[in-house]
Amino acid sequence: MNEDLNRPQGRYFEELTPGTLIRHRVTRTITEADNVFFTTMTMNPQPLHLDHEYAAGTEFGRPLVNSLLTLSLLVGLSVHELTLGTLVANLGLTDVVFPRPVFHGDTIHAESEVLEARASGSRPDAGIVTVEHRAINQRGEVVARCKRTALMQKRK
Repeated sequence: MNEDLNRPQGRYFEELTPGTLIRHRVTRTITEADNVFFTTMTMNPQPLHLDHEYAAGTEFGRPLVNSLLTLSLLVGLSVHELTLGTLVANLGLTDVVFPRPVFHGDTIHAESEVLEARASGSRPDAGIVTVEHRAINQRGEVVARCKRTALMQKRK
């Protein structure tokens, strides 16, 4: 068996020094179906996400993508190159902002910047890392930003 297939794709604590910037390679175009499915699956009846007629009468003129879908996509886009196989646990999300709207058909890419990293005081095999995730649309506009604190594995 190829040993590389068993190696985690994410980064270990030691690889996540403050100032490290990761531009994630995977992108995703958000469709209307994605937005309707996510919004209804999470029991959100907000017509701004589901009702074209209602949304046409708002300042946006069309349905907005559910901001929690945008946030979930932002974190998800980071997983492969940041935490896949190396995350112990998410400890929290803070400072979540949505500076620009997201619409059906927008293509989102993400980047993550390591803000802080310290060894865990209670777990010698792990460290605590805080990153800022940024979601950027096809026009280069930041549409979402958050800080994520995670407990990450150290190399064995």
